[in-house]
Amino acid sequence: MAFKTRITEEFGIETPILMGGMTGVGYGELVAAVANAGALGFITAHMFESGAALKEEIAKTKELTDKPFGVNLTLLPSINPIPYDEYREAIIESGLKIVETAGRAPTDHLPAFKEAGVKVIHKCTSVRHSVSAVKKGVDMISIDGFECAGHPGEDDVGLIVLLPATVDALPDTPIIASGGMADGRSLVAALALGADAVNMGTRFCATQEAAIHPKVKQQIVDNTELDTVLVGRNLRNTARVARNKVSEEVFAIQRDPDTTFDDVKHLMAGARARTAVYGEGDLDAGIWSAGQSQALVHDIPTCKQLVDNIMAQAERVRSRVDALG
Repeated sequence: MAFKTRITEEFGIETPILMGGMTGVGYGELVAAVANAGALGFITAHMFESGAALKEEIAKTKELTDKPFGVNLTLLPSINPIPYDEYREAIIESGLKIVETAGRAPTDHLPAFKEAGVKVIHKCTSVRHSVSAVKKGVDMISIDGFECAGHPGEDDVGLIVLLPATVDALPDTPIIASGGMADGRSLVAALALGADAVNMGTRFCATQEAAIHPKVKQQIVDNTELDTVLVGRNLRNTARVARNKVSEEVFAIQRDPDTTFDDVKHLMAGARARTAVYGEGDLDAGIWSAGQSQALVHDIPTCKQLVDNIMAQAERVRSRVDALG
C-alpha cells in the first residue's frame, strides 16, 4: 500500500522521501538516481560558479531522469558574491517547479518563482521562523531538528518535539521532517507526528551513487550517534559535523568564548574538506557534515535499493502498529 501525502500528490512522486541540497554531494547524477528511485532530490546550486553552469547541470539531470527533481538555494552571506539571481533564472528557464531554500527567507525571489509556478520549500530550525516564512509566502516548510547534519539552529530542540509543534502552528502547510531521518521507522514516526514527508541527507551520502570517497561512506556506516561534534556554538552559528581530528580541534579552540571565526577559519575551509575528504578520502583533512542518523546507517546500497528498503520497512512498521489494535 502506498503512502500518499500532500507532498507526494503535489509533486507527483512515488514516496514521501526527499534528499535535500547538500554541499559537495548534491550533483545531478545523485539527484537523478534519487528521482528514479521514486524520491525527490535537489541539486545544490551554490556548487556551480554561474547560472549557466547550473542550467547545464539541470539539463544533464533531465537526460538521466524524466521524474521530478528540484534545486536548493542556500541564501547566506558570503565573502565572494554568489549569483543567486542567475540561479533563480536558470531554474525558471529550465522549467523546474520545485525549489528548496535555506538560510534567510527567500523574500526577494518569491515573486518570480510564484509567477513561474515554482513551489518553494523553506528549511527552518524553529517554529517561529517557520510561521514567519509561511507569512512571507513560502509554500512548504522543512523543519530541521537538533539531530540534523549541518546547521541545527541555536534552540537545541529535537525533532520529536519540534515537528509536531510546527505542525500545530501551521496545520494548513505541508511539513517535511528533517534531522535524524534514515529508515522506514523514521518515516512512519514522522508521518504519525503530522509530517507529509521526510528529508534524509546523511543517509543518501552512504549510497553507491553519491560522488564522495568510499572511505567517507564507510565511516558513516561505522560511526554511531556519538560521532558528531557541534562547532561554531560560541559564534551562534552552530554546525553538526563528523567527529575527527579537525572538528575536535575546532571544538577545543572554541571552548574559549572570546575566540572568533578567524581563529578557526584555516581549519573549517569548505574547499579543503571537499577536495581532501570527499575527493581523496582523508577523513581527518577537514570538517565534513554528518547527522546523528549515522547510528541508523548500516550499509551502502544504491538509491533504488535504499528507497525500496525504507518503504518495505515502513510497511512492516505500519502493520505492527495496526496489529496493536
